[in-house]
Amino acid sequence: MSRLAPFACHAEESRGRLHAEPDSPTRTAFQRDRDRIVHSTAFRRLTHKTQVFVYHEGDHYRTRLTHSLEVSQVARSLARSLAVDEDLAEALALAHDLGHPPFGHAGERALARAMAHHGGFDHNAQSLAVVTRLERRYAEFDGLNLAWETLEGLVKHNGPLLDGAGRPICAPGAGGVPEEVLAYCRRHDLRLAEHAGVEAQCAAIADDIAYCSHDLDDGLRAGLFSLDEIAADVALVARQMARVHERHQGIAPARLKHEVVRHLITALIEDVLAESGRRLAALAPGSADAVRRASAPVIAFSPRCRDELDSLRAFLFARMYRHERVMGVMRDAEAVVARLFAGLLDDPLGLPEEWLATGEAGTARAIADYIAGMTDRYALVEHRRLFDGAPELR
Repeated sequence: MSRLAPFACHAEESRGRLHAEPDSPTRTAFQRDRDRIVHSTAFRRLTHKTQVFVYHEGDHYRTRLTHSLEVSQVARSLARSLAVDEDLAEALALAHDLGHPPFGHAGERALARAMAHHGGFDHNAQSLAVVTRLERRYAEFDGLNLAWETLEGLVKHNGPLLDGAGRPICAPGAGGVPEEVLAYCRRHDLRLAEHAGVEAQCAAIADDIAYCSHDLDDGLRAGLFSLDEIAADVALVARQMARVHERHQGIAPARLKHEVVRHLITALIEDVLAESGRRLAALAPGSADAVRRASAPVIAFSPRCRDELDSLRAFLFARMYRHERVMGVMRDAEAVVARLFAGLLDDPLGLPEEWLATGEAGTARAIADYIAGMTDRYALVEHRRLFDGAPELR
């Protein structure tokens, strides 16, 4: 008898892979997916891709790789507590940022502008591109040939992409469902109007928990604000700080910072488990498909916690992401990516031979794929090669 809840995604009931493969005698489908992600080139490149601070600002700041590992730890904790498949949750957490270009959101903004008339650019869609066509390792297929449930969770990281009438669900000004996703779904339908399974929802909310708490930690380390300043604005942080002081009077500042962040992660996880438990009890889903067909996510923060987390995000946006020290570097980083794209579009022979494509649209997409795969360091190397120099990003 399975140890998993009835609403979990059960590996033995997977909808399979686009290209059929024999089962592994030693690993489940989701364990194989996790292993393929960890061994991918794109995963290794996350080591030198920006989270908030570029790599040369210090060895202790998060990168996309360490962020993904921290998301994985939280996702596994949630999955374990809810008795759903930890390996699938882990695979999705490890893969969720594979499509991020160099320099984080600055690089994404530059590529989105450059690709506005060539099909657009979206890092979630780019993650799908990485695992379905850009990784070229296996003799029988392009990509990693991941299981349906893993691809579903990757594409629906932010929820369903279509409403019940088949219309795109997107933010104002967004261009609808990316063609990369639609093209794949014409071959392998990922049911874009439904929610993802519980494990994917765990990975998505683990991303929120990890980046809010760890960006807070990095902002404190960088001296962009103090604990007292954030506690004065954000009740969620103030409560954790009061608990630490109550237990550890006279604690040293460095230990205080760590304890506050640690308590914050615990509080967020406990809130998600309590709220999700209430939602699952009310829905009483008997299968993973019952979760997918639900009218709302089953994994969520409580309304109070969601509001307080929004307050924390607003603080980080104003005091960290829009801090002049960060923005100055990101403006230069955006310029690097934009100039790389424009230079290569003007002279595609600057691309490595394996990236050359035909037609303007094909060339633009190949350039975007090429740049999106770069690390921060390699983007600067290529900029120096093509333009005899690069900004210091300091």
